Amino acid sequence: MRSNFLLLSVILAFALPAAAQTPPGAAETAAYRGLHAAAARDDAAEIGRLVKGGAAVDARDANKRTPLHVAVFLHKIDSARALLKAGADPNALDAQRYDIVTIAAVADDVSMLKLALDGGAKATSITSPYDGTALIAAAHLGHDEVVRMLIAAKAPLDHVNNLGWTALIESIVLGDGGKRHVATLKALVGAGANVNLADRAGATPLTLAKTRGYAEMVTILEAAGAR
Repeated sequence: MRSNFLLLSVILAFALPAAAQTPPGAAETAAYRGLHAAAARDDAAEIGRLVKGGAAVDARDANKRTPLHVAVFLHKIDSARALLKAGADPNALDAQRYDIVTIAAVADDVSMLKLALDGGAKATSITSPYDGTALIAAAHLGHDEVVRMLIAAKAPLDHVNNLGWTALIESIVLGDGGKRHVATLKALVGAGANVNLADRAGATPLTLAKTRGYAEMVTILEAAGAR
């Protein structure tokens, strides 16, 4: 069983990026016009002029990214702020079903995440090809500060994605057992995540942590009543 768990983790570690977020590339960025171009340049003043002139604030590129998606992908916080102020939809999904909360969470971009949440973006949205959440994505990557922010924003603690995993399970099976993944697990447990919600194979978080030899995670789970 241990070898099966480890094999699944290795396969998914390589498979997940294939369906991961797709930020605009250099060629796309160079071809942008209007609000998409202004967002990519972080030109808040131009965004204001274009919107005042009637530009559609939620226009889409070939991958259904809005200018706000572009700003968040490229870490252009002034553009993101200007677009939100101009009425951009903070919960729009791109072609891969990512919203700005999940984009910022995956990037570990705390400042952008705060801006998004303050601007009306929801931590509760179901996003990505995995029918997941920003919290699951952040837990997978061990972005512990982001995880705590999303918990405070009422992200669903026990949502199960189409892989059969919660945020708590992903912090184990796709984590490395290191400091940030341990901090992520601790935050989820402290917030009341279900420590006994098993995966599709019937393996509980405690079993998964023990199988991987993640002793500190095992201690946290056992203290929370995991079986």
